[in-house]
Amino acid sequence: MPTQIIMLIVFVAIFYFLLIRPQMKRTKETRQMQSSLQKGDKIVTIGGLHGTIDSITDAEIVLKAGNTRLTFDRGAIREVSKSTAKKEVVEKVEEKKEDKSEK
Repeated sequence: MPTQIIMLIVFVAIFYFLLIRPQMKRTKETRQMQSSLQKGDKIVTIGGLHGTIDSITDAEIVLKAGNTRLTFDRGAIREVSKSTAKKEVVEKVEEKKEDKSEK
């Protein structure tokens, strides 16, 4: 009887670490990515559409793909391929390097 309880506890622990915890981590990363979206970011939707964010509201995003503008829910964004925020950080770092090299 005690070995059955121990096996049940071990099974639940394995289930948690192999299935539940990684899913919670992915969900957290997705929420963080979707909340940090900015105008000008190049993104990919869950349907595979590549575009640039033209405007953002709390619930929707307008993408510019070619000459077309399409409206999507924020949840339809799968990944950010090029972020304008990252670009700004890289530019600031490069400016600081140039300033140091000039001195």
